[in-house]
Amino acid sequence: MSVTLQFHPDWPYAGGLVIESLARDGRYRSQFETGISNGGLTAHPGGDRWRWESRLFGGRYDDAPAGERPVYGAWNRRHDPYGGAIRFGSAHLRLRPEVLERCTFCFPDSVLEPTDFGGPEMLPQLSAMADASGFDDLDECVEAHVHGGVVIARDAEAVVLDPCFRGTKVEAAAGDLGCAVEWHPGFRVATDGLDPGYRGQEYVDLARSLGDVLTPDLVGDAARSGDHDPQSVKRVWHYLARFGRVG
Repeated sequence: MSVTLQFHPDWPYAGGLVIESLARDGRYRSQFETGISNGGLTAHPGGDRWRWESRLFGGRYDDAPAGERPVYGAWNRRHDPYGGAIRFGSAHLRLRPEVLERCTFCFPDSVLEPTDFGGPEMLPQLSAMADASGFDDLDECVEAHVHGGVVIARDAEAVVLDPCFRGTKVEAAAGDLGCAVEWHPGFRVATDGLDPGYRGQEYVDLARSLGDVLTPDLVGDAARSGDHDPQSVKRVWHYLARFGRVG
């Protein structure tokens, strides 16, 4: 088992792709630095994310530079080949075992202001809580906070990508990260069978407008197009993540 950091490799950032920025920078940065997130956008002084971190970490980061704040991932307690928190992206970095020593964890997600929180010694308890929670597959992860920065070449064993990115700019950029490049079985779902009751009819309609069969690269195309509300694209991704596992 390991800590994984989930992301969408082909979504837009800094005039290019997220994974191109990661390769260029060599670091995985927090929302406080990037200003982007696959969850809520509240990482600013006085915002919800700032307040949660102040409570969880005892004010440790209240006055710290953005670059010193922890980055968020998940404890991949089930050895899931797709990563520990697929809600937040089709790709993930799998961190080296030694990084575990500078991680903290909580359950449920910090957006719910959990009271069960601590270091690696808490993982058996938090994992049992997650297993018993009955939460949706996208919401049951044990949240991880990596303190002290993530330098990809130093801290990551591998980047794990969806096979739809073979032979693309995403694979080329992944080769420059300084870690192994691996592939999970893939996400793929027929859009005609999506249930509007899961996220809403408008998101099913958007998914169907992208194609008969949805894959992560098509969702990335929609994210980069500028034609759709980013929050709507995220909900289309939720359909693919929840119902599109190939393996």
